[in-house]
Amino acid sequence: MISDLWILATASLVAVACSMVGSFLILRRQSLLGDAISHSVLLGIVLAFLATDSRSLPVMLSGAVLIGLTTAWLSDQLHKTGQLQSDASIGIVFTLFFAVGVILISLYAGDIDLDQECVLYGEIAFVPFDTVIWGDLKTGIDLGPRAFWMILIVFAAVLASVVVFYQRLQTVTFHPTLAVSLGINVVFWHYFMMTLVSMTTVASFDAVGAILVVALLVIPASTAYLLAKSLKQMLWMAAGFAELAVLIGYALAFWLDSSISASIAVSAGIVLLAVVVQQQFYQRRLRTQTAIQSPLSAN
Repeated sequence: MISDLWILATASLVAVACSMVGSFLILRRQSLLGDAISHSVLLGIVLAFLATDSRSLPVMLSGAVLIGLTTAWLSDQLHKTGQLQSDASIGIVFTLFFAVGVILISLYAGDIDLDQECVLYGEIAFVPFDTVIWGDLKTGIDLGPRAFWMILIVFAAVLASVVVFYQRLQTVTFHPTLAVSLGINVVFWHYFMMTLVSMTTVASFDAVGAILVVALLVIPASTAYLLAKSLKQMLWMAAGFAELAVLIGYALAFWLDSSISASIAVSAGIVLLAVVVQQQFYQRRLRTQTAIQSPLSAN
């Protein structure tokens, strides 16, 4: 029972953190860049480990942020100077970085618990078994899963960033030209957002894997985009849809005895589909009512 609570708590933090940064990616039409960063940071994780022989959170985050920012910058440079389409430049960079990361793992990190399958698929069911011990290993206090504390720290950083810099992020997202005229450094805030995406991605790797991270970055925010009337409302709704996907997905995985991460991703897609169908039904009913009222108004 306690292990189930740890799994749900970890998945919930991952889902909400991803939904918040994902909302800005959707509004800025950069969802593919979030996908790219979530894969390319594998190279940053491997390089950080090889350089320090450590898998601590600060080391992993540093490597991930560095490669995440490099992915965003290099993609932008290929688009501007190489005259490639934006989606093509992003695809070239992240596949290259991810492939190099896989090669480095197979060559130099094959004897440690760091592999591409773990990064891609994750296994949140194992989260309760890797815990943080405060003090001696035998007599110390078990503080809970390491993955939970990692994502909690990153979630707090993301939440604080959104709350403190909400007005700046809103202006840069909706009115970049106005932001420039007001003296706001648009480039800085772009890479600031990429930093949050990189941090969120790497903190979620051990628990849920890159595939679910991509799903949670894009699907809940896209679902909220269909219904929200403001940025603040979109952030709240995206977090709510992400949490709903976690609860439905966990129940579905328990019922089918299947992968929890995959079930959460499928549940997020089902919620999106339900909202799309509801929107279509509402628009059709509205058109029908308008067609019925028009002749009456004419008379």
